Amino acid sequence: KAGVLEEHLRMHLQCCLTLCSFWDLNLSVVTILWDYYSKNLNGCFTVPWLGLKDLANISKTSLSMLELAKHCCCEQQVPSLYNSSNSYFIFLSILARIMKEENNGVHPWKQIKGRIYSKFHRKRMQELTEVGLQNFFSLFLVLAIIVETEDIVSRVLDLLDFLTPSSITTARRALIWRGHFAFLLIYVEKNMDISALAEKVSNAFCEKAKEFLVTKNDHTQRQNLWTLLSTYIDGVQEVFETSCYLSLSEEKLLNDGFTMLLPACRGAELSMVLNFLQVVLARLRSVHERVSQGPQLGSTAPDAQLPLVAKEHHLAVASALWRNFFPYLKSQRMSQTPPSPQLADTAAGFTLLALDIPSKALSDLQPQPVLSMMRLFGWDDMVWPQLVSRYLSHLIENSSLCEAFSSMGYTSYQALTVRSWFRCVLQMFLDQPSGALAKTDAERTVGKAYMEQLTEMTRLIFKLSEVENILLKANVGQSVFKQDPKSALVQFIKALGRTYSGLQTLPEKSAMVAKTLEYLGDVLKYVKPYLKAKGPPEGLQLTYWIIGCLVKFCAPILATSKAQQLLFRIVDCLLLPHSVLQQDKELPVALLSAIQESLPLYLQGLSFICCQSQTQGAYLNQLLGSIIRHYFGRFLPSSPNVPGAGQHPLLTALGSSITAPQLLHLRRTTLHVIRENYLQFKGHAPPPRLASVLAFILEVLQRTQSTELCDIDLVLPAVLKCLVLVNELQVKKISTDIVQYMVEGCQAGSGGEHATQLTSVFRQFIQDYTAVYDHRVFSILETVAVLDQTLVTSLIPTITQSLKDSEHKQGLGRNAAQREAYKRLLSHLAEAGQNEIQKLENETD
Repeated sequence: KAGVLEEHLRMHLQCCLTLCSFWDLNLSVVTILWDYYSKNLNGCFTVPWLGLKDLANISKTSLSMLELAKHCCCEQQVPSLYNSSNSYFIFLSILARIMKEENNGVHPWKQIKGRIYSKFHRKRMQELTEVGLQNFFSLFLVLAIIVETEDIVSRVLDLLDFLTPSSITTARRALIWRGHFAFLLIYVEKNMDISALAEKVSNAFCEKAKEFLVTKNDHTQRQNLWTLLSTYIDGVQEVFETSCYLSLSEEKLLNDGFTMLLPACRGAELSMVLNFLQVVLARLRSVHERVSQGPQLGSTAPDAQLPLVAKEHHLAVASALWRNFFPYLKSQRMSQTPPSPQLADTAAGFTLLALDIPSKALSDLQPQPVLSMMRLFGWDDMVWPQLVSRYLSHLIENSSLCEAFSSMGYTSYQALTVRSWFRCVLQMFLDQPSGALAKTDAERTVGKAYMEQLTEMTRLIFKLSEVENILLKANVGQSVFKQDPKSALVQFIKALGRTYSGLQTLPEKSAMVAKTLEYLGDVLKYVKPYLKAKGPPEGLQLTYWIIGCLVKFCAPILATSKAQQLLFRIVDCLLLPHSVLQQDKELPVALLSAIQESLPLYLQGLSFICCQSQTQGAYLNQLLGSIIRHYFGRFLPSSPNVPGAGQHPLLTALGSSITAPQLLHLRRTTLHVIRENYLQFKGHAPPPRLASVLAFILEVLQRTQSTELCDIDLVLPAVLKCLVLVNELQVKKISTDIVQYMVEGCQAGSGGEHATQLTSVFRQFIQDYTAVYDHRVFSILETVAVLDQTLVTSLIPTITQSLKDSEHKQGLGRNAAQREAYKRLLSHLAEAGQNEIQKLENETD
């Protein structure tokens, strides 16, 4: 009767439920109760004093809706039923209990069916509120679980057709869709084909997906549509997770509505769809693997008899996934902004699906869809490195994938994966802004997530058999991969060079060169974005450092004819581009800084290659000279004492621990370039920045603490000329120090080639300058005599002859002043000097 309190109803109905266990079948109880509840379906059946916990609750998912119905069908008594269930659900529990019994061979459902159906007609259906619809579904879900499922579902669909589409709110439509999926779950649990019911709800989804695609700017409309679409996605996911063998036409739920939905999704919406897609892919692969293995030996469980049609349905599901989801995925791999990590995860899922069910991959991926997928998402140089690194990290350790590539005879699988790793490390700063405006710390550093991803990828790369083999031959420990990716990459580059140097036979070396080039790929293409944008600074630093390490540590490989083309491109792109060749043009600070730090690596590597190359020696020497010529001047300060100028990169290169032949070659080439371009006088005018040039030469001598033949040949004549022609005190001081280092470095008394060359240079110096600059020449020789008297003593005949030649040329007889200056020099030369003085005095005209 009307006006009965909810708390009293709960108490009475709980008593009835308990008595059902003892009474015989009594349909009159159900009839009486149904008469009451059919009139009050829109009621919330709450007890006000129980507070919030007793408020009417609309099920948020189809699974929770089904669980409520199942709870009503459960035989187990719950002591707290009075507090936990409203009276309507207790009534449904009584109904379920009675439906499970038979009366003289007649099923109770046949007796009460008409009474229940008769209460629903067009007007009644249209009167149902959202709560009323929830109660409507709860009733029929309970009945569908226990009795004629298909008949009941058919009736529910007919009843729902009474609802006027224009009057159905978004919330009510979402509830109706959840109800549909709750019935689908019952079908799945009862192992019934879901085709008819699935088509009805999937067609509705398709229409809403189309609306969503064309609704771009109406935010409210998009939100309403997304409520429905997300309800559908959740429902489909629950069906796939519930279905044991995916053999019940689940593919009907994956229709072309998704081809319209995906392009319209933004942010969180796309994230949800991709998460759903990953779940479906994983579920299909897992079930397909289980079905393919067949029943376990000796198994007597019901699921031991696997449905024969399961594999056909799996093919249909796979086909639907490829057809309706993959095209969008493929279109996003080259998006303008870095794609979400889920895109990589999903692409990896499709790759593994192609491995398990290759026949259903799209035709443009055939005949080897796994290989095609790897080329699209793992090895394509145009795909974002964030996507590639995450994608490959899912697959590198997959043994089935390795076996698949081996079986198809594709030997480049590991090399191309290493190449992608190279690119991912080199491009880690690719999405960082290059301008100087408004850079936050977060923008200036690589995203933490990407660094973690690169670190994981590095760990996996170092587990590849090819990489392990190279590290083993190079005696590099496996702890290398625990370093940050940049350092690990440098260690791998070093290992390549060491491994090559350890090979003995020509075929082995040739194969190693080819493999290295395969690892590198078009390495300059990877760094082109940094060079084009001239930033960010971190990207330029990384570019020049990594490729510099490549030139230095893989120099033996780059010296071969196969690899020299790459070397020439590196020089052209990084060291001698058009902008550098224009000496008067200022280079960006970030670029200049990157070159300054890494230039020693390039110079040392090129020096080694110049010493090794059999075919392009002259051209390589010319290249090395050009690099030194351009950068010596760019990094040379205006004067030796400029603060903050930093160490000249050529000094670093010349002072490093590299093997003697290449160090000597670099020294000779550097000094030759300096002599030809930075120590040339224009008439009597000294070259610009002369003090800085001389200070550089002095620094080289001081750092290496040795004097080489090339120093004497190439530098000493010019330095002596500076002492004669330049009056600037700083130039004189540095020049004197250089002469001192050279003389002390090869004491004439020690004999040998150095002493002979030193004597020859001084002899030529005397012959060139005594006639005009006699006093300065003698002053210089006085200074040298203090350092090496024997050297100057050996030069007496030359000096005397030059003196006489000068006097003869002047035609004025003896030059008294010149002779006095010469005698002062001779006075420092002990007995030989005194003897020469005597000779000069005893001369007769």
